[in-house]
This record gives sequence, structure tokens and C-alpha cells, in this order.
Amino acid sequence: MRALILLLVGGAVLGSSPCVSAEEIDWQKVDAALGRNPTVLGDVHRYGFPRSDLTVTLDGVVLKPALALGGWIAFKPVQGETVTMGDLVLLENEVNPVVTRLIEGGLQITGIHNHLLRTNPAVFYVHVGGHGDPAKIAAAIHDALAASKTPLAASTAAAPALAIDLDTAELEQILGTTGHVSGGVYQFGVPRPEQISEHGAELSPAGSMGVATAINFQPSGGGRAAITGDFVLTADEVNPVIQKLRSNGIEVTAVHSHMLAEEPRLCFLHFWANDDAMKLAKGLRAALDKTAQPR
Repeated sequence: MRALILLLVGGAVLGSSPCVSAEEIDWQKVDAALGRNPTVLGDVHRYGFPRSDLTVTLDGVVLKPALALGGWIAFKPVQGETVTMGDLVLLENEVNPVVTRLIEGGLQITGIHNHLLRTNPAVFYVHVGGHGDPAKIAAAIHDALAASKTPLAASTAAAPALAIDLDTAELEQILGTTGHVSGGVYQFGVPRPEQISEHGAELSPAGSMGVATAINFQPSGGGRAAITGDFVLTADEVNPVIQKLRSNGIEVTAVHSHMLAEEPRLCFLHFWANDDAMKLAKGLRAALDKTAQPR
């Protein structure tokens, strides 16, 4: 789910770093420090830390990591610095031990909050940011996550192919964009039309940097789906989107910020429902229509 969410220029620095480009970074050192390989899109290297160790339920639905438990860290060369952004998924008793280690490692905390309601056990999301030497940042993040039970060893087993028992073509037609399968979940990303920046640096690609609206469908049987994700909104869009979601039977579970100094100022609105998948898709489409549309 959508977000590591802060670009810091003039913030925390983990080791001095000359002006670098993606090609000049020794990404193997970053991979080794984090113990896994990244997904690379453009010049962004993004590492997933799904909470595959947890069994989290909500309204009787067992949440797949790809639906709502996918922690992540992303690295991007920007303005002579390697910027790091991330969203860590933690249990309640893990939050402050991890936060303490992140601070000790020179990183900054940009948000701590829920994304969903009524989860058992309760899960929280810590958004983090920093910039500097990417290998040192990676080591600090790895050390912080070691204060939790987040799996730190990358799985060597091939992930089983999980069928999506939904008419995904119809979902795409309703939502007006293409999706993809990830861990038994059908995921959509809808970027905003305007450039989003922090301290003058563009946050792109939007999906990798956590600033695209994320919509996830997990089949729950009989044409139904559990949905969650987050809308990326400007202030004037928040309440029109809330009204459309609620009028279509979709819960609004959180409204908050993920970043500290982005332009334009953004709000992140999280949602939940478990109902007929096409009905929910139409409700989400109605809410998307209240936002600025991609060109």
C-alpha cells in the first residue's frame, strides 16, 4: 500500500555524499545491507518488506501482505543526494523500538498512524525519510527493522501463482486504468496529473515514490472483494471524495499526511470495504471522478 513518503533536502544526512547519479551508486552494497533485491523503475530502487510473518484479519478477511501489509523503502538520486523514503508496517509494541533506532541512524520520522480500522492484531505504519550515503542508510534501516519481527531474510522460494477470481478486465474498464497481479491481489496505481515535488525536487515515478492513488482488490469469494488503498488528494478534494465513498458503502478509515513539505500539499485518504467487486469499483470510480484526472 501505498507510501515512503518524504523528500528531505537539508534534513538528516547519513554520511557525506558527492553529487551522484543512479549509475554511480554501488547498488550491490545497498542490496547487501538490506538483504534483498529491489524493483527498479526509472532511477528509483524500491525494496519491499512485506509482513509475511503476520496473520492479520479484518471483518473475517485474512489480509494478504500485498493488500495492506507491504512495507517498503525507496532510494532516488536527487540534487546531489541519494534520497530515501519509506513506509514500515509494524505491530503496536514494535513502533517505538523501531522509531528509536531510526532516529539513532540519522533518519527522520514523517508519519505514524493507522491505515485501517479493526485489524486483529492492530497494525501501524511508520513513514520515514532521509538522505546521504545509500549503503549507510540501508544499514540503519535494517538495524531499525531488527527491533521488530519483520522478516529480514529474503525468501528464496518462488512465490506461488495465486489466481484472481475476479473479472479484472471489467475492473479495468470501470476504473479506466490497467492493473496488475501482486501476491494474489489486483493492484491499480493512478498518478496525479500535476508534478509533485518536495524542496523543488520532483517525486517520480509517482508509484515508486508513494504519491499515486493506490487501489487494491483481494478476492473474498463469490464475486466479492476486500478493497483498500489510499487516495492522494489536495485539500479541496478530500470531502467530495469522502462523500462519494460513503454514499457507495465504502468506509473511510484514515485521513492524514505522509510527507512534511511537499508541493502541492497532499492528504492521504485510506478506505476499506468487502462487497461485490464491481459495485465497489463503481464507487471508487465515482470518487476518482472528484479528483484531478491524469492527462
